[in-house]
Amino acid sequence: MLGPVYFYAIVGGGLAGLQLALRLKEDVFFKGKKIAIIDPSFKITRDKTWCFWEKGHGRWDALITTQWQKGKFISNIADEHLDLTPYSYKMLASERFFEYALAEITTSEDFILIEDEISEIDPVTMKAIGKNNTYNATHFFDSRIPSEYYETQDYTRIYQHFKGYHIKSESPVFTPNQFTMMDFRLSYKNSTSFTYILPFSENEALIEYTFFTPYLTEETIYDEQLKKYISEYLKLDTYEILNKEKGIIPMTDFPFEKDNSAKITKIGTGGGWVKASTGYSFKHTEKKISKIIKNIKSGHKPSKDLFLRKYKFYDAIFLDVLARRNDKGEQIFSKFYQKNSVEEIFAYLDEETPFNEDLKIMFSLFDPEFIISFFRKFRL
Repeated sequence: MLGPVYFYAIVGGGLAGLQLALRLKEDVFFKGKKIAIIDPSFKITRDKTWCFWEKGHGRWDALITTQWQKGKFISNIADEHLDLTPYSYKMLASERFFEYALAEITTSEDFILIEDEISEIDPVTMKAIGKNNTYNATHFFDSRIPSEYYETQDYTRIYQHFKGYHIKSESPVFTPNQFTMMDFRLSYKNSTSFTYILPFSENEALIEYTFFTPYLTEETIYDEQLKKYISEYLKLDTYEILNKEKGIIPMTDFPFEKDNSAKITKIGTGGGWVKASTGYSFKHTEKKISKIIKNIKSGHKPSKDLFLRKYKFYDAIFLDVLARRNDKGEQIFSKFYQKNSVEEIFAYLDEETPFNEDLKIMFSLFDPEFIISFFRKFRL
């Protein structure tokens, strides 16, 4: 039996799916095309924050919680104060984005929200099979992570995993206009682990303890490290925890994009849109959606040229070093922030640098481990 038929079906109502829906809604080119967004639940929860750097004003400025023009990088071998000009580092709470996106999308008759869980998409019949129904579309944008990612051992996998406390103190301890990108002074057993601080006022901040490791850890370790940092480095004995958040972000060179086709485009984490060497995804998602829209309007396959091969190779090398020598993280990141300007760093991480600037970054990070990883990944 034929299920509901749509022009586009977006499988997954997360960051990528809703950003894509917003762009489709805003462009008159897609007016009148029936579009389904299919997700197990559209319930909005306060469970994460996204941060990104950006020059000047951006389309999300009305939603951001706060922004900073100054930053810090601290390790046992470096103490760098970062002037972000002409960038700002911006924070957006997920619930504000979802509230805005869903409110905007539901004003259009072209969109329908469907609560269902898709288990399979048949690329021949273009039928998606859900628990409650089946759905046909001329094109699927699919955010599901393929099972092969969990099963294969052929690619490097690092986990960015963290837990954060949103705290409020009686005494002023934070510098409101300066966030801390990484503080390596409190590390955990020779791992790449650090503290990340987003201050909202002199008395209030989000403090996260973060690992970049090839393994996960017990819940109690995050709590132990957070409490130790607050006590020993912030010198706070009493404070109120207003909220907690935690997460696991995949950092991998797995080729998610290989599943793209003329009729199915992988998006979000399941499309490899998380920057493999950093775990950042918000602005990368925005850029990739802009490319998809341009491709469709030009008559190309939506996924045409979504990735630059050189950056995927650079990230694969970096991940291989971290996987083999996780104790090297502090040293590598210290070189990165000591020997390069903020503009150079952000342009490189945004994948907007010419090859000569790529070389400058690479030489600044030099370590024999990178040579080993270069040849390990070059052979693949």
